[in-house]
Amino acid sequence: MTKSRHPLLNAAIATTTVLWLSATPVMADNVAADEGRVSHGLSLFDTLKYPPDFEHFEYVNPNAPKGGSVRLSSIGSFDTLNPFTLKGRPAAGARLIYDQLLALAADEPSSEYGLLVESIEVSEDKSWVAFTLRAEARWHDGKPVTPEDVIFSLEILKTKGQPFFRFYYANVEKAEKTGPRTVKFSFSDAGNRELPLIIGQLMVLPKHYWEGRDFERTTLEPPLGSGPYKIGKVDPGRSFTLERVEDYWAKDLPVNRGRYNFGTVRWEYYRDDTVAFESFKTHGYDFIRENNSKRWATGYDFPALKVGDAIKEAIGHESPTGMQGFVFNTRRAKFASPKVRQALNYAFDFEWSNKNLFYGIYTRSRSYFSNSELASRGLPEGAELALLEPFRDNLPAEVFTTEYMPPQTDGSGKNRKNLLVAKNLLAATGWKVVDKKLTHVDTGEVMEIEFLLISPAFERVVGPLTRNLKRLGISAQIRLVDTAQYQNRVNEFDYDVVVNSWGQSLSPGNEQRDFWSIDAADRPGSRNFAGIKDPVVDALIDKIIYAPDRASLVAATRALDRVLLWGHYVIPNWHTREFRVAYWNRFGRPKISSKYQLSFFDTWWLDPQKSSAGKEQKGEKAPAP
Repeated sequence: MTKSRHPLLNAAIATTTVLWLSATPVMADNVAADEGRVSHGLSLFDTLKYPPDFEHFEYVNPNAPKGGSVRLSSIGSFDTLNPFTLKGRPAAGARLIYDQLLALAADEPSSEYGLLVESIEVSEDKSWVAFTLRAEARWHDGKPVTPEDVIFSLEILKTKGQPFFRFYYANVEKAEKTGPRTVKFSFSDAGNRELPLIIGQLMVLPKHYWEGRDFERTTLEPPLGSGPYKIGKVDPGRSFTLERVEDYWAKDLPVNRGRYNFGTVRWEYYRDDTVAFESFKTHGYDFIRENNSKRWATGYDFPALKVGDAIKEAIGHESPTGMQGFVFNTRRAKFASPKVRQALNYAFDFEWSNKNLFYGIYTRSRSYFSNSELASRGLPEGAELALLEPFRDNLPAEVFTTEYMPPQTDGSGKNRKNLLVAKNLLAATGWKVVDKKLTHVDTGEVMEIEFLLISPAFERVVGPLTRNLKRLGISAQIRLVDTAQYQNRVNEFDYDVVVNSWGQSLSPGNEQRDFWSIDAADRPGSRNFAGIKDPVVDALIDKIIYAPDRASLVAATRALDRVLLWGHYVIPNWHTREFRVAYWNRFGRPKISSKYQLSFFDTWWLDPQKSSAGKEQKGEKAPAP
């Protein structure tokens, strides 16, 4: 999924290679029991953590108090309440008004349990999946959620939604009603173990609401949903409020018990991140996830923090950290050569930046699947080597002979040795300094690079990099733009270099096509930011998607990782294994945290014993921030 939403609400996508789990059989409407096996959930592994009669997830407090008002922040603006189309800037949290077919378990890798559905049936050859809807599932207007709604949702997202949906659901060949409450999805190919879970992530939209409306237009009319929240007050471009649905049909289901505890959630929009943080310090809003290392190290010294009215905390996690990097747009001729991209890697002095800018808190990323067993390591061997061997003639020799390691320095800031390596690599591809400008000897093109940024905080990171590039004769500039312009330019691939990231799950799958495939490279709005067009990459993606077991999945993912790394599509950035957060001391939270998500929004609650929260929940006016 794209990450243009508020970071607290980026739903973790269970992009998985799926194995069917047998459990207590439940007969689906009009579907023969001998055609497949039926269960209350799906998972990558042989057994689900939670049995059919489980009462709640382990990482929630089932008795958490409900109510109270929470304020969050977002940067920029918004002009639509429909988060499913490419047009417009959707309001943060707009997806919270909808339910999915299945709910993700945040403490169990790649597992989902019935939300809108009471049972799931999958054929033995994984060529179809059928879902039986719960009889009690209701829209906020009281009408039942029907198979027709499910089918409509898939069709409208594929035909009129963001391009991502057409790609993500490309292998879903047919959706049909097979019983009063049953929908069957047939796939174009058998054996794709991921597709049942992908369909389980489908957000269901109300057919009776959207028929007669233009789905592709921006809208500030609150749409109809079925989820735990509905849209409340909307101040276009300035603030957006969700209100908890008191009679939410699914509030007592095991997958929801103890979740979605806040009464109202309001997002305040700020011009930029600096202004937003200053507001947080005076309790303009309640919770912040901190991604600025300098501010984390030096900025949290305001009075409320010192006396305990606000709290700063690092929360450990076990989630894969993926890859963030300076991404080269290889659609531009100057970045077409891997050696050029490799050379530019030598201009980034991470060790100096970590020491002087990041206060030593980061680890350099060496994998697109960092912080997981999926990351490549050492040299390829066994099953991984067997996957790579047929492509040996089409891959860099280093894939087989050298463990990938980003260029390193001593952190002194004296990067002359690495810049000399860069100069030699550039010269080998025809780029030489002429009149102090790096010029291609054949075309006469002068190397110019623009770094497109959305966050002013990144200027201090990119600045030293541009100075090193200028020492190589490269005209390097920073272009800082607003949210809307940035999103439009990224959607259309109108940039030289951007800072971007690819989050990863514990079980990669179909989303890798959106990240790296040839088909995605020229599709506006895709996440193939680098413009990768490599048949080897496409072949390895298929190996991941159709992996028959966990061992095969790991081998294929490591092979893909190795090929991407030696393609030098990015200058790798850094990662951390902690969620860095700060919040005003109003909250309670479960004793057990989910392993793979922060889960602030859906598992914390306002603690009545803490002054401002207690006053709000008793109906008294909270103190002004």
